[in-house]
Amino acid sequence: MGNTKNAGGDMVVQSIVKESFCVIGKEGSTREEDGWIQRLWADANARFEQVAQLAKTDETGKLVGIWGAMTDFSRSFLPWENGFSQGLYLAGVECRDGAQAPDGWTKWTIPGFEYLCTPNVQPETFENTIRYLRDRQIPLVGAVQEFTNPNTGEGYLWFPIRRL
Repeated sequence: MGNTKNAGGDMVVQSIVKESFCVIGKEGSTREEDGWIQRLWADANARFEQVAQLAKTDETGKLVGIWGAMTDFSRSFLPWENGFSQGLYLAGVECRDGAQAPDGWTKWTIPGFEYLCTPNVQPETFENTIRYLRDRQIPLVGAVQEFTNPNTGEGYLWFPIRRL
């Protein structure tokens, strides 16, 4: 992990460097009807057994990460477009690098980045962190990722600030 800083108020920001990794999940787009992200998660959770054997686990056999992965429409892993309101989303699980997505699933290979990560505990976490980055002239160089620790259920937003 990296350095943890109190970013003012109750916001805590941690620096994490993560090499390129794979997520297999259910893909959707902001061009779909309201509730589309919830539908993706419902579909992914209902069919998880189809990808469970592909999931990356730690030394104790526990999943290492659940991801709400995001990218721009060009699939370049740039930030969502039009004020962070338009892009692609993948509701999935971190998988072994060589894993192949089964039919009906999509695999993304997310490039390596240095991220500033913050607990996703309030509705304004995203906006507050974007303001934190702007105030410090820290560039956002990629799409923000949602990470859930499967062992604790805690959610985090990962803001890429440097591509590896």
